[in-house]
Amino acid sequence: MSKPLSNKTKALIRSGVDYAGPLAFLVGYLVTRDMLSATWALVGASAIALAVGYGVERRIAPMPLFAGLAALIFGGLTLYFDDPRFVKIKPTVINTILGLTMLGGLALKRNPLKALMGEALKLSDAAWRTLSFRYGLFFLCVAVLNEAVWRTQPEATWVWFRMPGLQILSLVFSLTQLPLMMKHIQADPEADRP
Repeated sequence: MSKPLSNKTKALIRSGVDYAGPLAFLVGYLVTRDMLSATWALVGASAIALAVGYGVERRIAPMPLFAGLAALIFGGLTLYFDDPRFVKIKPTVINTILGLTMLGGLALKRNPLKALMGEALKLSDAAWRTLSFRYGLFFLCVAVLNEAVWRTQPEATWVWFRMPGLQILSLVFSLTQLPLMMKHIQADPEADRP
């Protein structure tokens, strides 16, 4: 019987599940300068990443599953119709769905962001509402930005915008939310127990 994986190894695998598809797409495009070849790399890497993630943890977190399935669907449409517009609109569709889910959840007195991350981060309900609102707007802005970039810029510019541009943009936005999170973080009562 093999020993369980360390938390560090699990974190590396989760990162691989999150970034394997977009990274394979970038590398595929840089090597071939062909959107269809890069899309094959995206679809293959996404499928493998989801399988590995499931094999290691016996589950896949909702966000990587959503992103991986979207990569398979939009990548599959790109390959089937021989039309790279499908893979270019994938970030628009994903970010629009995420933005509307965040804002729609708030309108319905729900908090989708807390449902996704509440176990990892203990915040007040007011902080979760503020974060959900901000992330909802952020996702919608990213969707509009993706449309502007792929429709007005050369293909290679969009590829770089897609990876690593969107990841950098997301990281910078998340860092700007740290002061709010630090102000409203709540101590975990379980952590104080012997």
